[in-house]
Formats: sequence, structure tokens, C-alpha cells
Amino acid sequence: MNNQKLLSFVQELSALVAQESAEPVLLAQAAACLKTLVAQDDWLPEVFTVPHPDFYRQYLLYADPLERFSVVSFVWGAGQKTPVHDHMTWGLIGMLRGQEIDTPYFKQAGGGYLRGESHVLARGSVCSVSPATHDVHEVANFYADQSSISIHVYGGNIGRISRHVFDPLTGAEKTFISGYSNDVVPNLWN
Repeated sequence: MNNQKLLSFVQELSALVAQESAEPVLLAQAAACLKTLVAQDDWLPEVFTVPHPDFYRQYLLYADPLERFSVVSFVWGAGQKTPVHDHMTWGLIGMLRGQEIDTPYFKQAGGGYLRGESHVLARGSVCSVSPATHDVHEVANFYADQSSISIHVYGGNIGRISRHVFDPLTGAEKTFISGYSNDVVPNLWN
């Protein structure tokens, strides 16, 4: 695998977050870098591509030592999806393999969440989430018979951030901290 591509991405992102630009500027610049990273599927180490038969996996690829951002591979087994959830920070999603269905949810005055229009994230595409614009969604593997992999970038160490899952009918929330599926991270300097 070509660790240089991931290392270059981490270096570019480190420089961007150090500029302390307004979030919309940072998201646009970081999205362009992520789009370049996911344009080719020849760099992700195989150990971070393995699906679980029952639930999606979140593999940490890099966490900034100051927790300004993290890079994660999400591996979706056939038919798997998240609950309706938030992030509590900005995030970018880039499709590396397969496709995902992203469905936004919008808080209603009565407490529940209104389901928005789903859209398919095709290979090579990038989208964003943010508490400033839209932070609550559900993500599902597009395929019922194969896995998909997306690369996520978050404005913090997402595996350590206290977040929420929601019952879309009632709005009831449950706090969670996702953690990671892996015990080691890639050696970017190998």
C-alpha cells in the first residue's frame, strides 16, 4: 500500500487546520484534499478494510496529537447502517469504495426528527456535516450484497467525542462515545 498518499493528506490537513480559517473555508479546502485522496483506491492498508458481519467498523487512520482532527475509514458490511446520530463537530465523508446512502434528519418543534431527502454518495464524492449547518443523519451501505468503504475526517478525535443517537419519532437521545475498531494505526512513515 502507498502510505505516502495518506501521509500527504494528513500533512495538508495539518497545514489547513493550523490556519484557523472559518469553518466554511476549512471545509471547502479540506474537501478538495479529501476528494484527491479518495480518487484512487490504492493506498488504504487491507487491515483497515475488513467488514464485521453484524455492524459497521470505524478504523482510526490518524488522530492529530492536539485533537484538531481525525481520519477514519468506515467499513460497511452488506446492508449495514448507523442509527440516526450527530457528530458535535464538523466532518467530511469521502467515498473510497462502493456507495452509501446519506439521509439527513431535522429536529422538529414537537421533539421528533423529520427525515430529509436521501442522497447516494458515489465513489469519489465528498460531502460534509456540521453543527452549524446539518449535523444529524443516518448513513447506510447502498449495497445489500457487498461492502463499501468511506473515509471520514472530523474536527476532533471522533472516537473520544461524546455524541448522541436519536429516536427519530420521539427525539429521545442517548449519549455514546464511538471509540475505534482497531488497536493499531497505520505507520505513515514506513
